Amino acid sequence: MHRITLPLLLLAALTFFAGLGRGAITDSDEAFYAEASREMVASGDWITPYYNYEPRFQKPVLYYWLTSATYLVTGASEMGARLWAALAGVGLVLVTAAAGRRWYDETTGLLAGAIVATNFGYFSIGRMALPDLPLTFCITLAIWAALVSTLEQERSPRKFVILAALGLGLGFLMKGPVGVIIPAIVIVPVLMIERRSIGLNPADIVIGFLIFLAVAMPWYVVMWARHGNEYLQSFFVGDNFERFATDRFNDPRPWWFYLPVVAGGLLPWTPLALVWLGPITQFLRGRRAVGTIDLRLLLWAVLPLLFYSLSVGKQPRYVLPVLPPLALLLASSIVERTQEWRGLDGVRSMPRRAVPVIAGSLLSGVFFVTLAVLLYRAQPLLINVQSAYTTIAAYAIAVMGALVIVVAITNNWRSAPVVIALASAVALPAVQYGALSSGGDDTVRQMARLIQQHRQNNEAVGTMGVFVRNLVFYAGIKTTDLVTDDQVRDFLSQPKRALMVVPTDTMDRLERERGLTVNRLGELRYFNEAGIRVRTLLWPDPSRDLTHVVLVGNR
Repeated sequence: MHRITLPLLLLAALTFFAGLGRGAITDSDEAFYAEASREMVASGDWITPYYNYEPRFQKPVLYYWLTSATYLVTGASEMGARLWAALAGVGLVLVTAAAGRRWYDETTGLLAGAIVATNFGYFSIGRMALPDLPLTFCITLAIWAALVSTLEQERSPRKFVILAALGLGLGFLMKGPVGVIIPAIVIVPVLMIERRSIGLNPADIVIGFLIFLAVAMPWYVVMWARHGNEYLQSFFVGDNFERFATDRFNDPRPWWFYLPVVAGGLLPWTPLALVWLGPITQFLRGRRAVGTIDLRLLLWAVLPLLFYSLSVGKQPRYVLPVLPPLALLLASSIVERTQEWRGLDGVRSMPRRAVPVIAGSLLSGVFFVTLAVLLYRAQPLLINVQSAYTTIAAYAIAVMGALVIVVAITNNWRSAPVVIALASAVALPAVQYGALSSGGDDTVRQMARLIQQHRQNNEAVGTMGVFVRNLVFYAGIKTTDLVTDDQVRDFLSQPKRALMVVPTDTMDRLERERGLTVNRLGELRYFNEAGIRVRTLLWPDPSRDLTHVVLVGNR
């Protein structure tokens, strides 16, 4: 084990695993994976994923397999559903650190790994039962291993070929063609630009290709044999091509959509990007060339960003693979401006006060303090979190932010990146415990119990506008998602008794406008943490941001 591995493991364990099982599965995409994995274990069918007791063709099987295997040990739980996303975060930290150590130096590898372990983008996705961070790990591993095996003088390149093939195969089985497309649009241009002889013999290439096929293809072949062309059409055309080229799944967003997403995902390190201003200016003036490794990482970051920006259907988490190369570039620039260096005469020198590092660190400290204020002000919305937890979390984050500011303005400014990493190690778990999870009785769990209390003879259960994805995980019964007023009227007008979960104001309107008569069985307050927006943080308003949810019966 390399000496930087243990501190990075400890840091990543804290940021990715502390409180991982707290908080209910949200009413978002993570409910698809948590529930489909539960149904896989319950049914014993490990080939065709089912969600809400219907076939789910939208995504490949690997994340379901991993989570289902975890459920066999832990039971169907929030921790089990999110475990592999968190483990992927740890894997990304280690791969990024290995790349930094190999391509730059040990200090850069340590700082790059710390940036990956402590940015808010990976923290937020690593705590959700989603395949996006595992996919990012597969893509990052494949790109790094492929570049090492082809462009560097390795005594045994075959082990890196095997790693690259595994990354490609697992990525393809995790989320489909994108697991191969993103590595390809990085690796091919890099090889063309560097124009070096590829240090591989044909046997290595054949071995890698066979490993990729063995990992990636068997499940798809079995699905095609079981479901025919319907599956191929639904997944490869519907869920991949149409998701990229049409607005069927996501509303159209502007071409620059991912720029603020990347900037926000890299927080609290984003202000340190000021260190790039000098090199960029020197490059534009022709006074500085781009090094081979820097160019390699620029292509790694920019080309996937361009690819995703060209798509019609955009989602913030799609762009996660660009963060590791950005972390490496940022770490190398910070180290260049903060670490001592040895001149040709052997004399060690320390850099002069690097204004970009100081200014960026100050802004990072201000970010932490601002986050603490916003968290404290949001207390009226956090109905499932004890107010003491939120207060302690806000004060802890504020203290760490103040510490970053103090270090930045003193002669210890070179230590500011270390303090930012430590501040994040405090702030990220504080956000988890003080805002995102109760560790107790979330509203969806309470609603599931209400349903179980009032459901007597296998009555149908419908949802409209709330708990449309995660209720099935907690109630363990099939639910019907109702979208239009007519669907609600028909559902509640059926001759058999039926139950329905709906926002109270929506039910009031339907009773008033449609003349529906229902029996109200229970009402709860609900705050959707997965639906937090910037507006929610800046201007928290319980009357707007809290929802009253009612369980009704048609008789």
